[in-house]
Amino acid sequence: MHKKPNKIQANEEEYMGLSLKPEKRRWFIILILFAAIVFNYIDRQLLSILKPTIKEEFQIGDDGYAFILNIFTVCYALMYPLTGWLTDRFGARKLMFLGVVTWSIACIGGGISKTIGHFRFFRGMLGMAEPTVFPSQLRVITVWFPGKLRATANSLCVAGSSIGAIIAPPFVVWLTVAYSWHMAFIVSGAIGLVIAALWWFIYRDPPAIIAQEAAASAESSLTESFKWKELWSTQSLWGILIIRFVSDPVWYFCLFWLPGYLQEQSGLSLTQLGLVGWIPFLAADLGGVGTSAWSDGLVRRGYNPLYSRKLMLSMVAIFAPLCALTPYLPNVAVTLVIFSLVAAVCISWLFTISVVIAETFPVNNVASVLGIAGGFGAVGAIIFNYFVGQYIGTIGTEKVFLAMAFLHPIAVLILWTMIRPEKPKRNVDKMVLKH
Repeated sequence: MHKKPNKIQANEEEYMGLSLKPEKRRWFIILILFAAIVFNYIDRQLLSILKPTIKEEFQIGDDGYAFILNIFTVCYALMYPLTGWLTDRFGARKLMFLGVVTWSIACIGGGISKTIGHFRFFRGMLGMAEPTVFPSQLRVITVWFPGKLRATANSLCVAGSSIGAIIAPPFVVWLTVAYSWHMAFIVSGAIGLVIAALWWFIYRDPPAIIAQEAAASAESSLTESFKWKELWSTQSLWGILIIRFVSDPVWYFCLFWLPGYLQEQSGLSLTQLGLVGWIPFLAADLGGVGTSAWSDGLVRRGYNPLYSRKLMLSMVAIFAPLCALTPYLPNVAVTLVIFSLVAAVCISWLFTISVVIAETFPVNNVASVLGIAGGFGAVGAIIFNYFVGQYIGTIGTEKVFLAMAFLHPIAVLILWTMIRPEKPKRNVDKMVLKH
């Protein structure tokens, strides 16, 4: 009689049958997540790169453009918390696949739109689908990687955001000049459908031995978690929400307004934007990966993981106020230098705040927390988009950049005063009783 294999053995046999050991598979998963996030950002940045073209096509002004941005962002904000909960409930594989397919269809739909109403509808659909990627990604990182690799793996994965922003200007400009703006949307959406198929084929949950290794470096086990209502009573959740609310708008500005600002205020043509518009996003990527590796290095040297993330984030935030100088800069080259530094700050924060969540909350809550936080970040961007739409390109331009200068320093104060490891009270009570 053959002994029935246990769960760990079954998982190992499954991975062997697919010719990929878990240690190798996790890096293939990172690669696909990276590709998905690249096109997540290309799809959302199509609008900002083609801002003058879209404004002319649909006969709208800056306020109409801001309205389209907010349709996307409102849908994004509303869906982000829900997708986080759904990821924790149903797993990353299903939610990620559904999200990539839906946002790819939305992108194609934007490309074939004939009226402003149709275009707005598909931008809203894009906003509802795109939040699926980041809760899924964080859950994958949390269950597949231990603390000494987590920030680096997270940064390599989420680097797709700034890589997408790097690729987007030349990619979108080339398709638009060679074919039409419609083709830029359609091709991007078609590539997303290919990525969705790859994800479905490659991703599997980790075998138990890998998941246990990852959980061993976290603040909690694989089984403990907060109930949904309990999360809202934790100080750290509110700290994360405030941090995302005040700091996310700066990155949204880089994505949605900077390309248009470089064309309309700095005098770049669409072709020139394609040649240099990627520079701040390359700097963001290098900065985000570099600072993440630095914080992981502190962990390997024996520093507490959460302290290491806080220290790094505080150091990089020193450069954020430089954006206040933007209206007074002599030429576009200096503007690009300043926003290269600002974008690096933004990406370092976006990368590592996700890791802070993974090291502050139980594994089974990280996607939910990130979803809620992402929603609050998007709400901050909605308010800021309205503010920018009223003042950008007018005598109030200075107010936009002055406001952005204070946002990351405020986030630093919140980080140190409100963020701490959180455990469900019932588990703390059990520990007290044992002692």
